Amino acid sequence: MNNRIKDAFASKQNLLNMYYTAGFPSLHDTLPLAKALVAAGADILEIGMPFSDPLADGPVIQRSSSAALANGMNLPVLFGQLQELRAAVPETPVLLMGYLNPVLQFGMEAFLKKAAEVGVDGLILPDLPLDEYEEMYHPMFQKYGLKAVFLITPQTSEERIRRLDALSDAFLYLVSGPGTTGGTTLPDVDAQREYFQRITAMNLKNPRLIGFGIADKSGFDNACEHADGAIIGSALIRALQDTDDAPATAANFVQGIKQA
Repeated sequence: MNNRIKDAFASKQNLLNMYYTAGFPSLHDTLPLAKALVAAGADILEIGMPFSDPLADGPVIQRSSSAALANGMNLPVLFGQLQELRAAVPETPVLLMGYLNPVLQFGMEAFLKKAAEVGVDGLILPDLPLDEYEEMYHPMFQKYGLKAVFLITPQTSEERIRRLDALSDAFLYLVSGPGTTGGTTLPDVDAQREYFQRITAMNLKNPRLIGFGIADKSGFDNACEHADGAIIGSALIRALQDTDDAPATAANFVQGIKQA
């Protein structure tokens, strides 16, 4: 079974993973945004499944989630939209990011089956307990060819990092520091560098992307010095909040990050 995520890391350096919330700014923006982001240079797409209580997300993404839910977005609607996903973006790895509650309500196996059918490559479920994943869901993910992406923070123990690395066949998501997504407090640069260097020195089998608090080209370039690329979400959502043309705004944003 092909692994679009591994292929992307094998063929490119300094990957840009763009996060956006499904159904935001309007209900039918999900696929137009996917096309625009990829055409502008995004290497991986991470589509947020809106949820009323998104633990790891800061206020910007929380507001986009609330707006998307108010627009009528839910999992059945999203899967309906994603029927056309692979016609829109044939080669780009696509991840769904969200929380366990709506997935369990949908039914884990039904959800994985549907995700595989529409061409999704992997899932980021930050509140899925690792023991539960390993014991109950890992075989199910494998059955449907879906990759699990796990988050690592500066507080994650070496033992747990090695376990996450062993259980994944995608990439590891390095959370740049404490707090939620889209944080505006300046990080402790020395502590951050030490953390990234510590992870690099572990010689993990999976590539690494750095996320949380990356908002512009300089942040992206800095992340690429310590990992295989970066994840940007809140800064894009901020740009989409007041736009009349979401795809054009998204394309401009990515071009600003990826310009030589």
